[in-house]
Amino acid sequence: MNQPIVESSGGVTLIAGGPVTRRDLRFALARAPLLVAADGGGDRALALGQMPEAVIGDLDSLSEAGRAVLGERVHHLPDQDSTDFDKCLRSIDAPFVLALGVAGARIDHGLAVMNGLVRRADRLCLLIGPEDVVFAAPPEMRLRMAVGERFSLFPLAPVTGRSEGLRWPIDGLNFAPDGVIGTSNEVSAPEVRLCLDGPGMLVMLPRRGLDAVLSALAPGGRGPAPRRARGR
Repeated sequence: MNQPIVESSGGVTLIAGGPVTRRDLRFALARAPLLVAADGGGDRALALGQMPEAVIGDLDSLSEAGRAVLGERVHHLPDQDSTDFDKCLRSIDAPFVLALGVAGARIDHGLAVMNGLVRRADRLCLLIGPEDVVFAAPPEMRLRMAVGERFSLFPLAPVTGRSEGLRWPIDGLNFAPDGVIGTSNEVSAPEVRLCLDGPGMLVMLPRRGLDAVLSALAPGGRGPAPRRARGR
């Protein structure tokens, strides 16, 4: 395992080169104030008036002008066996990461990011999209949510489990990416409980559920000031 490039006792916002609005960036930074960029996300951060603490990736997207401005904040990880998103997750040591602009408009990029979420399920990372929050489910989880909210599950590996507080319980179902999936389920009680028999399940919620997820999975993660990137 490589040495972390960025260490933080609070949350980290990760920005990539896909579309990100100023409003979305403010939304994430209010909860995860340390900004890190994935490759071309360095240019995106600068265009939005933000200086990232570190830029991590194979640097095939970061502009020469961006490199000149960012200087020693840039960390080149040249291997081609992993995505820039994966390089960032394995290089950040923090209670949680909020990722913006990582999927972009390309379906293959989006699938690669979802793959990275479940492969790095030991790192709590939440993708923030225009309408959704997506994260890899831990073995057990309790969430306080409003009755009637959408609660979608999508497996990237064979998974079974049990649930409480969902309109359609998952007990006895054998989930698989080429079989049973659990999208468009619905919250039926103030608390949802999931118990899964293994890794590989993605949870997709309305974006307003982000704070409930952070309260459940990263309690206290928003408090202390972050530590700086290695080498700076």
